[in-house]
Amino acid sequence: MTQAATRRDPSSRTVPRQPVGELLRAWRKRRGFSQLDLACEADVSTRHVSFLETGRSQPSRTMLLHLAERMDIPLRDRNALLAAAGFAPVFSEHRLDDPEMQAARRAVDLVLTGHEPHPALAVDRHWTLVAANRAVAPLLAGAAPDLLQPPVNVLRLSLHPSGLAPRIENLAQWRAHILHRLTRQIDVSADPVLTALFDELKGYPAPDEPAPQGRSEPLPAHDGVVVPLRLRTEAGTLSFFSTTTVFGTAVDVTLSELAIEAFFPTDSATADVMRQALARSRPSPDPAKHP
Repeated sequence: MTQAATRRDPSSRTVPRQPVGELLRAWRKRRGFSQLDLACEADVSTRHVSFLETGRSQPSRTMLLHLAERMDIPLRDRNALLAAAGFAPVFSEHRLDDPEMQAARRAVDLVLTGHEPHPALAVDRHWTLVAANRAVAPLLAGAAPDLLQPPVNVLRLSLHPSGLAPRIENLAQWRAHILHRLTRQIDVSADPVLTALFDELKGYPAPDEPAPQGRSEPLPAHDGVVVPLRLRTEAGTLSFFSTTTVFGTAVDVTLSELAIEAFFPTDSATADVMRQALARSRPSPDPAKHP
């Protein structure tokens, strides 16, 4: 073997993994648990938790998965814990268009289509648009084309000055709701991509209001039971509230991170407009197929 063949390529060096004990400690603190709290939740001794976190004991794969379950750690991060301890990941990760995901994708499409004439969309963990029904596109009229180029981030599209923000009548209220929700998601996941997204979004100040400082967002003020999205359109102001649906039994990373945001009308006028819009968008029946 020649000297050239044995020389290491600096670009091929791997970044050292964070010790599994440090990861366990970080997740425990993120969940607000003391070592005693986690020990009680997992039915193990406080000493054992301490030894695992300091590296004096090496966890088994079963123990890691047990602790991750008790701390409700996302599947992606459970795989990272296993890898840090030298174990292979146990949770698969497939693209939504993979053959193995056909049943899940059909379920997503069924929910989206079934929600028409009202808007509904599916997003991944970073709020990137995965799929949407026909009622969504008409509501995006006037948004800058670059914001509609894939990958589309729906939070950016909502709050960007060149997106929907100029047409949201209750922008300050809706913005506070979005930032508060994103803050909670960051606190749960510690996802750096979401943190960067938050920093970007908080730079879009609401009308006549300064941009917030830090990541602590107050709960949005509202008079009703939900925070509505009130959007100005050519058909008048449309008002919606939203619900979030997730796969409750997912054991695939991609599927566990998928969420469906479904919007419902808050008044009969909005419902009427959406029904009429969908009726106009439906193609005319084919006479050859429908004599």
